[in-house]
Amino acid sequence: MTAVADQVARPDRYGLRDLLAEAAQGVGARPGRLVLTILGTVLGIASVVVTVGLAQTAAVQINQQFDAVAATQAVAGPATSEGFGGQERALGQLPWDAAERAERLAGVEAAALVSEVDVGDADVTAVPVQDPSAARTTRPTVLAAGPHTLDALQGRLVQGRWFDAGHDVRGDRVVVLGADAARRLGVQRVDRQPSIFIGDRAYQVIGVVDDVARRTDVVGAVVLPTGTARADLGLTAAEELHLHIAVGAGPVVGQQLPVALDPDAPESMEVLVPPSASRVQQSVQADVSTIFLALGGVALLVGGVGIANVTLLSVLERVGEIGLRRALGATRRQIAGQFVVESVVIGLLGGLVGAALGVAAVVVVSAVQSWTPILALPVVGLSVLAGGVIGLLAGLYPALKAATVEPIAALRGGV
Repeated sequence: MTAVADQVARPDRYGLRDLLAEAAQGVGARPGRLVLTILGTVLGIASVVVTVGLAQTAAVQINQQFDAVAATQAVAGPATSEGFGGQERALGQLPWDAAERAERLAGVEAAALVSEVDVGDADVTAVPVQDPSAARTTRPTVLAAGPHTLDALQGRLVQGRWFDAGHDVRGDRVVVLGADAARRLGVQRVDRQPSIFIGDRAYQVIGVVDDVARRTDVVGAVVLPTGTARADLGLTAAEELHLHIAVGAGPVVGQQLPVALDPDAPESMEVLVPPSASRVQQSVQADVSTIFLALGGVALLVGGVGIANVTLLSVLERVGEIGLRRALGATRRQIAGQFVVESVVIGLLGGLVGAALGVAAVVVVSAVQSWTPILALPVVGLSVLAGGVIGLLAGLYPALKAATVEPIAALRGGV
């Protein structure tokens, strides 16, 4: 009677400790298969950790080593709109003193107008007389620029000097050659006061410039003062205003410059300023994260499928064991719980190993690149838990399959 009472009082002799012990034994029974099973999860979790870690680390490096040339470059010009017939038309015009106006603004260190000059059919040569039998070559581009163009475009003089404000105001016939244009025109030295000809007008070469960071076409061009281009070549409108600004001054310059150039209609001016470092940082981080998270997601999917397949195979191999447990009193819930726990343990092991490998990869890459590794600790913890969740989802179907095994059919060898 007492035994019957105990049986009624304790209907479930298969407790949580027994469940964990059986699951641990099932997981560790085949170490080789376990390694292959968790491999997909390891790769997926490692990919996610590496992605987040390197994206965060690279974002800090971008913030610290933001390209100084791009961060200090701004360009302004007339805004355009689509006119009648689909052709673009300018809404305004840059004033000739646009550079002086811009340099009064805080954050602007140098400014210069740069415009391409239409010389019509005039040749650009180094000799006044043309040989009709000689093969014609492509003439260099002719540009008009201001006295501070070298500073605004971050160029480098290799010979002579750049023209100054006096040359511009007087309309002196002087030019500076880009290095490529100088080679094409045969000008090797400026100390001998060489001249070139635009049409039938002679212009003295006073300098040669090279390595122009912000407008590479200057290297192959003939550059003359804006005042000279207006007086001799009929330049009627300025094309672009190039500015060299302080790092971080872009947003302020972008707001103030249109008003300075055209107070009556600031909307007629378009100003292109560099984005802030944080925006570039976020953009790069988002692009990198998207690519690698997609790869990590694929690896996690493969890992989950692998866990599901191996767990289902384990169910089929252990039909006799399942039938014996059912015959000894194990319920369907207990059988399903054992296989779910096994899958979760496998997923957690994959997540733990993958997170460790991911952290190690971030540290190694950062050390090779001389970076400071940055990785949020919650990301590592969530990655491990993600492995357990993958194991849980992957083990649901095999666990339900195991729970449907009937004791008699299992002991006879069927499912």
